[in-house]
Amino acid sequence: MSATGALHARPAPPGRAGRPPAVPSNPTRAIVEAITTAIVEHRLAPGAKLTEQTLAGIYGVSRTIVRQALFQLERDHLVTLEPARGAFIAAPSVQEARQVFAVRRHMEQYLVGVFCEQATQADFRALREHIAQEQELVVRTDVRGRTRLLGDFHVLMARRVGLDVLAQLLSELISRCALITLMYQSSRAAQHSSDEHVAILRALEMRDAPLARSLMEQHLAATEDSLLYHPRTPGADLHEALGHGRQGPGLVGPRASRS
Repeated sequence: MSATGALHARPAPPGRAGRPPAVPSNPTRAIVEAITTAIVEHRLAPGAKLTEQTLAGIYGVSRTIVRQALFQLERDHLVTLEPARGAFIAAPSVQEARQVFAVRRHMEQYLVGVFCEQATQADFRALREHIAQEQELVVRTDVRGRTRLLGDFHVLMARRVGLDVLAQLLSELISRCALITLMYQSSRAAQHSSDEHVAILRALEMRDAPLARSLMEQHLAATEDSLLYHPRTPGADLHEALGHGRQGPGLVGPRASRS
């Protein structure tokens, strides 16, 4: 399941009083994408319980459909299914966190080289426009939006030069990184991460592959090093996390984010 595909998905709004919620044409996919989006946007914390009955009520589907979605999320390493206990948002260990970032570093070193060789002016323009959106959301302290866009920067690079398989793999890793950065809270500002994207883009525009690789390595290392590795206590309400709460989606208070 691709995190990028999930980024723009939103569960259907609740129906009017006395009416069941509208059932999506592909309810399993809708549930998978909504939960993935809530993870990427830091609205569902690691360890949060996913109750089948609650999810079935939110989406107006059977618990069988919900189970299918949970099985897919488990295959994507975003959910753990425990016998007799149920489903929970995955809570990565420190060791797993380090492995995820190690894999990302290798993949993105390759990506930088290909981008330097093949990118067109249109590709550079697309990245500049993307960073401008990042900066705008950072200034507005839009935590959910900036978290999504900071991760999307890396996926966009791969897609712009036709590395669709790499883009999908990065999307999945970034979903797992969102879990890690939520569980092991970052103390760095999102502004710093976006500024690093600017520096990487400048090196790419100069076709300076060694510099771009070095900056990408520093960027990902800084992201990993900024993690404090102190777990937070999860407490997101499913209705609110999936966009059905009275107060709307989002965890209380601003949180630093890096991708």
